[in-house]
Amino acid sequence: MVTYETIRCWCDKFGKGFARRVKAARRKPGSTWHLDEMFVTLRGEPYLLWRAVDEHGAELDILLQKRRDMAAAKRFFKRVLRSSPVPRKIVTDQLRSYPAAKAEIPELENVKHVFVKAAARLNNRAENSHQPTRERERRMRGFRDPKRTQKFLSCFDPIRQHFALRRHLLRASLYRKQLAARFAAWREFTSVTQTPLNAF
Repeated sequence: MVTYETIRCWCDKFGKGFARRVKAARRKPGSTWHLDEMFVTLRGEPYLLWRAVDEHGAELDILLQKRRDMAAAKRFFKRVLRSSPVPRKIVTDQLRSYPAAKAEIPELENVKHVFVKAAARLNNRAENSHQPTRERERRMRGFRDPKRTQKFLSCFDPIRQHFALRRHLLRASLYRKQLAARFAAWREFTSVTQTPLNAF
């Protein structure tokens, strides 16, 4: 039995390193970025969680910010570019901050930009990627501190995706095989030799 505080300290100490190894081992990011933002309430104040995913649903990066203007969008574009190659296409909603910020970044100047309406549900790749964050938010009874929220979600999403296989698309035998491979890779990332009891 361990306390919540112990788990929090473990996350602070090991989470960033584990997430970095997981991201380095996954396949190369796709050539299409899907960008979207969601509201998160921290101690009664609204914040925006910006998220970028590729066409496969793999998260590229996130950034928690207070505003939704051009400066915030530009800051997010630059952050994603630090960890991902220049995309072939960018898909966003009709927020005006995106094209204004994109025009000021030389690397993205000639990248195709596709706008979609929220009602059309065409940008659901990014919208669906918010669901695990919402679920974790409910389980943790809300996020509180901006810096801690950014730090936690930056580690949580890559590690969650490492184990998030599309089970409904796989036969049971193939699912078990792929899950075993994911746990084997995880033991290498974390230098743990013992097999978890709930691995299968």
